[in-house]
Amino acid sequence: MKNIKNIIVAVFTCLSSTLVTGQLTGDILITNGTVITIEDGVLEDTDVLIRDGKIKQIGEGLSFSNIETIDAEGMYVMPGIIDAHSHVGLDAVNEATNPVTAEVNVGDALNPYDIGLYRALAGGVTISHAMHGSANAIGGQCETIKHRWGVLNPEDWRMKDAPRTIKFALGENPMRVHGERNDVAPRTRMGMEQEFRRSFAAAKEYKAAKDRSAKDSKAQSPDYSLRLETLADILDGKIIIHCHSYRADEIIMLMDVLSDYGVDKICFQHVNEGFKVAPELAEFGAQASVFSDWWAYKFEVYYSTAYNAAILTRNGVVTSINSDSRELIRHLYHEAAKTQRYGDLTDNEALRLITLNPAIQLGIDKRVGSLKVGKEGDIAIFSHHPLSIYATPLYTIVDGRVRFDREKDAADVRVDVDPETEIPAFYESSLHNHEEEGCMQGVHHNHHSH
Repeated sequence: MKNIKNIIVAVFTCLSSTLVTGQLTGDILITNGTVITIEDGVLEDTDVLIRDGKIKQIGEGLSFSNIETIDAEGMYVMPGIIDAHSHVGLDAVNEATNPVTAEVNVGDALNPYDIGLYRALAGGVTISHAMHGSANAIGGQCETIKHRWGVLNPEDWRMKDAPRTIKFALGENPMRVHGERNDVAPRTRMGMEQEFRRSFAAAKEYKAAKDRSAKDSKAQSPDYSLRLETLADILDGKIIIHCHSYRADEIIMLMDVLSDYGVDKICFQHVNEGFKVAPELAEFGAQASVFSDWWAYKFEVYYSTAYNAAILTRNGVVTSINSDSRELIRHLYHEAAKTQRYGDLTDNEALRLITLNPAIQLGIDKRVGSLKVGKEGDIAIFSHHPLSIYATPLYTIVDGRVRFDREKDAADVRVDVDPETEIPAFYESSLHNHEEEGCMQGVHHNHHSH
């Protein structure tokens, strides 16, 4: 048993510092597929060439020597799916010690070993928005991550230069965590509003004091506060708010608060009663990331409808469908398909809900979300049309590198592994590779399962 533990530790250490953390981008040619571009229609019998992680060409009869090639004849090629609300890759999501914790960042604690990340790839998901939880009125900053499974350096999971985002929350969760459990504000929905106003007012004064001290050497500079620095960046439009929300009245309330402080970058998450205030959301410029048909799991979300996404879309609100679930993240293409049963969205409208629209909400639509020359090579390849109940993800490609291959991936990559009883083939293979490089000198090999 001790030998097995030593081997696992040694393998992870070696992988973290050598091959697996190296090449993040790749070259690949996908041929003869039905290419769903999202922005430029559906292209039959079309090839996609990715070079150094970027889409280089889209057309017919493309060829390139000495390059990995996938023959996608009879298959459907679409942009990688993007989940605008996820918690995969995180061990803990709530810094619930204060109603306002804008100073923390989930990106400081990414976990590349989370098997949920691989399972997300198995559902065609290439990017997720790893979010702080909803225990706080103003929670921590979130992280947009690329699903580079096999890369063990957490820094390499961050989507470099993606806009900053932060988690807000309305309603029951922060009221219960702080008011009911700890007898501190907010205990009520009206207390929630004052928590936002108090925080923004403090940030506005902090920012003004910094400006005064910068212009006048005699003016006193305020004591540095990472919390207030972050809130000031929200006021300056440098951070996109993603707000946990259910009830229409609270959604209107927060838009009123944001208007008073000149903040207009917000995507409401869940937003189950968004259909009640869809015109108001559209007028404000707010966006909505919703469940397809998930509600009534607690009292404040008792009332919703499976037509929510369609109603929001028809009212001009940029809408996405998210998972907020380690399981549902594998089925977002099914969730998007439900909008055709409820709301009669077109194929392209439905697929935008899990590709381009979440990219817009995360501020990364110039880079991903559709298949265009110059965009990043994030692609999902399906056996059937992705909105078909028969669709099966066959390949998932991130930055031109195959990160999921249904046929070639070892079966034991797909399960949770108990390091006390077994070594998965994925790591055992890596063990032998690294031994040849001298990385495993002095480690005795004992691969017997107990």
